[in-house]
Amino acid sequence: MTVPIGIPRAKASEIQSVSSDVGYAKHGHYFTSSLSDEALANQLTNFRAPLSVIYQVTRRCNFDCNFCSEIDQLRDPALGEIQTVHDNLHGVSRVFLSGGEPLIRRDIVDIVDMFSDYIVGIPTNATRGVKLAPKLAGKVSFMNVGLEGPRNATNKVRGDYDAIMAGIFAFREAGLEVSLSSVVLRSLLEDLPYLIQIGDVLQAGKIKLIHPIRKGNGANLPDSEFLSLEESAQLFARLDAERSKNGWRPQLRMTTWTPDTEGYSILIYPDSTAWAWPVYGGYTDRGNQGGTTDKTMYLGNLRSESIQDIWEKYPFKLNHLKKYLGKSISVSDSGAGVISARRKQHAVER
Repeated sequence: MTVPIGIPRAKASEIQSVSSDVGYAKHGHYFTSSLSDEALANQLTNFRAPLSVIYQVTRRCNFDCNFCSEIDQLRDPALGEIQTVHDNLHGVSRVFLSGGEPLIRRDIVDIVDMFSDYIVGIPTNATRGVKLAPKLAGKVSFMNVGLEGPRNATNKVRGDYDAIMAGIFAFREAGLEVSLSSVVLRSLLEDLPYLIQIGDVLQAGKIKLIHPIRKGNGANLPDSEFLSLEESAQLFARLDAERSKNGWRPQLRMTTWTPDTEGYSILIYPDSTAWAWPVYGGYTDRGNQGGTTDKTMYLGNLRSESIQDIWEKYPFKLNHLKKYLGKSISVSDSGAGVISARRKQHAVER
């Protein structure tokens, strides 16, 4: 296989307008807005639908990650059911066709074709990338691949590193954009700089760092694997300094679980029900995450309701917008790798 990686080249993040106040960076795979926090809150009623939703088209998976929150099995939706959800999502800008492992579905290309009128991202372990990359080329905005760093780190907590990398190389060879996603565990902190370097070589648009949550397999993680909010802020500052020093280009984005990020995501289960996630009842730190056992709040059903109906009764609108616009999470500068002092201090204080 010829892998067109070579020397990483800087890519301009072409901004696609999704509304009068919000744009979408095509290479960095993130939303952006010049609205201040105050203006965003004041204009909340102007937003009639979420910016992004996560749609689980399966719960089946060929990995068994030790932090996975979505282990309870549900029947895969038929194409007709998926079409109904598609129709009721009009007004949303981006749809993550998620899992489980979405590429495990034999009809995943048909599903991607169905969502051609949306910005489509696919969170994946990439193990079926060699087979599917040519069929997905030109149809998917980006592949968001889970990776914890070098071979031993990834094999320890996720799955087959070599199969993942083969899939990523196939995506890149097919011209598909790639981002990386990693769950932050204390036992793997030393591996994170290598993750950023891997992302740089792969010309990844961004590297997303997410903290584990006590649900599914994640409920069995020892408390020692969870970082405090202050430790998380210090970690991000160190990683961003390494990024700047070494000229690594992927943007870093790190989400921690605070009142400002609670319920930020609208998660659609395979049975078409919609849920706010993660819901833990307010402030959380380290292993204490409180709240409901499944960390969700029921919102409605996309079989019979539109996303506008669900958005209307969704209590976390501002958290949703601030998270996806990078206002409540740690975000490195897209060019020089610099995080604002205000955001670093905000993360520590929270």
